[in-house]
This record gives sequence, structure tokens and C-alpha cells, in this order.
Amino acid sequence: MCITTRKDWLRRPRAGSLLGSTSGKADNRRLRYFIAHGSPELAALLLIAHAPLASALSAVAGHCYSEAGLETVDVEPTMSIEVVEGLARAALDRLDASEVLILTDVFGATPCNAAQRVADGVSVRVVAGVNVPMLWRSLCYLREPLESLVTRAVAGAAQGVVQVAHTRPQNQVQSPITNDPNNTRHQQ
Repeated sequence: MCITTRKDWLRRPRAGSLLGSTSGKADNRRLRYFIAHGSPELAALLLIAHAPLASALSAVAGHCYSEAGLETVDVEPTMSIEVVEGLARAALDRLDASEVLILTDVFGATPCNAAQRVADGVSVRVVAGVNVPMLWRSLCYLREPLESLVTRAVAGAAQGVVQVAHTRPQNQVQSPITNDPNNTRHQQ
């Protein structure tokens, strides 16, 4: 779930009008923002990971988001870093975006090393340790500047890793207890 901040509200169009909002005040504020800052361009994502992880994450992304602005490179065990670097450069050319965030699976492995070779640190950045929450958070905030997108991606990954309780969730139907004639047993 994407949390909308005031900045997002100004940037994200709403259904119902040319600029998106049905409220006159909101349209005026949004129009003034766009005039002052310009319409934000979408960043693009490049997934580079050991096969078949990149393709699998792309399929997961398709469950919630369109795949526009998303390219994948699956790295086979026999590929050299030069081959992976060439595939990554070709994927960047296909994306044709001013800002690209590269998500890789493991820091120090071939996918990450190839990503570091093609990234310039300004318009192309690399984040290692990709997981589904990171990917969804990145796709949700593609309109943000690249620096902010990197921060959100890392936060999404960290917040998406939680220990799940081993007990049964509350508010589940329980079998009636026969020795409680007054039905005084309630879930807390």
C-alpha cells in the first residue's frame, strides 16, 4: 500500500479532470505546482538478478502494476560479467529514461557487479537486496526524484521483512466450549 504525502498528492493526478482532481482548489494548487516545477518524468526500473529471479519478480510486479518502465536481465551461472554488463547496457537503452533505478539480488555477486559498472551514481543508481516489497514500493513511487526513490525502495525492503506470529490470528471462529454455560469466554 502506498502512503500518500502532500508532495505525492500534488504530483499524482486524481480521476475526474484534466489535472486529475475534481476540486477547483486542488486543481489550482496542482496547476501552480506543475507550472513552477514541470510535470514529473517517470523513472524506470531495471532488475538484474540470478536466473530466474528477475523474470519472476517482473511477473509479480505485473500482478499490481503495468510493466511499462521495467526491464529484466536474468543472469545464468555460465555468464561472464562482461556479457551481463552488455545485457544491462542494452536494457538501459531500451528503457530510454532520464533516471533509472537498478535493483539487484545480492551485493558482491555478478548481477550487482555488472550493475555497478553501468551505473553513474547520478541518473542511474543501484540498490542490492531486492524483494517484493522493495519492488512494489519502487513501482508505486516512480514519479519521485531518483534520490527519493532509492530511499523509498530501501525502506520498503526493510519494512517488508517482519517476523510472523506462529499463533492463530485473532477473530477466528473458535469451537464452543461446553463447560462455559454463561458463554463468558471472549477473545481479547
